[in-house]
Amino acid sequence: MPPIPSVTKAFMLACVGLYCLFYLVPGLRPWFELWPLQTGYFLPWQPITYAFMHGGEFHLFFNMLGLWMFGSELERVWGAKRYTQILVASTLSAAVVQLIVTYLSGSSAPTVGASGALFGLLLSFGMLFPDRIIVPLFPPIPMKAKYFVAIFGTLELLLGMNNNSGVAHFAHLGGMLGAYLLIRYWRTARRR
Repeated sequence: MPPIPSVTKAFMLACVGLYCLFYLVPGLRPWFELWPLQTGYFLPWQPITYAFMHGGEFHLFFNMLGLWMFGSELERVWGAKRYTQILVASTLSAAVVQLIVTYLSGSSAPTVGASGALFGLLLSFGMLFPDRIIVPLFPPIPMKAKYFVAIFGTLELLLGMNNNSGVAHFAHLGGMLGAYLLIRYWRTARRR
């Protein structure tokens, strides 16, 4: 198995390290979570810092698994600079969409997790390797990456419209949107 590339490894280590820090010093959490605008707790750095935080061990584990699975290969193909750009674009676009949704819904709950960035990586993987066969954990059925991405995106939209779970489904879609727009920009710029 090839080593984990540098940016993916650094992001994973930062997420695990900060999870441990906030577990030991929980009073720091509110400063770094993504708070809705109307709560008065929103701070300018939160659209980035929320991605390094997680709500529990399973949340952290599955996000790190996804980063390792999809991010490692994308970083090898794109290199550290472009890969970092897609992570940042996905994280920021997920935050913007989540801020809009929480504003419109009147929610006062904060958002945490790298899931928006992960969904951006998932979409990127599907766009770069559409016919690659992957076997997801749920369901463990071999399928082409493009179908997996389409199923997950549709599922996120449907779950977001019926969201009672506290999961930021529209933030996931926002992460996909950010990645899509950046990849389209790269492809358009290359043709000029």
